[in-house]
Amino acid sequence: MEGIFSPVGLLTLGILIYSAILHEIAHGYVAERLGDPTARLMGRLTLNPKPHIDPFLSIILPLLLLLSNSGVIFGGAKPVPVDPFNLKDGRKDIALVSLAGPATNIVLVLIATLIYKLFGLGGLQMTTVGLIASIVTATIIKVNLSLAIFNLLPIPPLDGSKVFSLLLPEKIADTYLSFGSVGTLILLLLIMFPIGGFSLMSVVSNLYLFSLSLLGLS
Repeated sequence: MEGIFSPVGLLTLGILIYSAILHEIAHGYVAERLGDPTARLMGRLTLNPKPHIDPFLSIILPLLLLLSNSGVIFGGAKPVPVDPFNLKDGRKDIALVSLAGPATNIVLVLIATLIYKLFGLGGLQMTTVGLIASIVTATIIKVNLSLAIFNLLPIPPLDGSKVFSLLLPEKIADTYLSFGSVGTLILLLLIMFPIGGFSLMSVVSNLYLFSLSLLGLS
């Protein structure tokens, strides 16, 4: 329990919450640009965490992952409401709206990686300020990379499923996306209880390590 409530644990949780909020704001902003103002009308295009916090996704799930020492950390905020009937090009626009969230997390990863490398953070000899900056940027990278990878998995209702559905015939895509109603439960079961030789956490962890190597951070 001490690890969770340590300065690094609290920093991780805080970065996760605001990264998830930016993820959802990006969904709402792109939806508005494509014709749907629902998120703005419902007060979701704000950095105020109050309308975004989901007790399970924003607090409980991340704490459980921190407790389990899983190596990756993710969670979420309340999904931003999107009315597909307001969008100009149905399925395509839904996919663009869905991509906006993970894309935001990836941009945050790239910015933090640039800062980390540009200022030589992570070196053996650093001032106290440098050490703090190193911990903050490393946590931003870890959290946002995990969020991007997790949300791009093609499992309904995750963002990746909306993109993957574009490759399917419309009727099959509709059936596939309809599993989103039970998809959250399936995801939680796969996270907490690996089935046979399959572990969703292992998949995410391997993709995470591969992504770090691409960034030159492994």
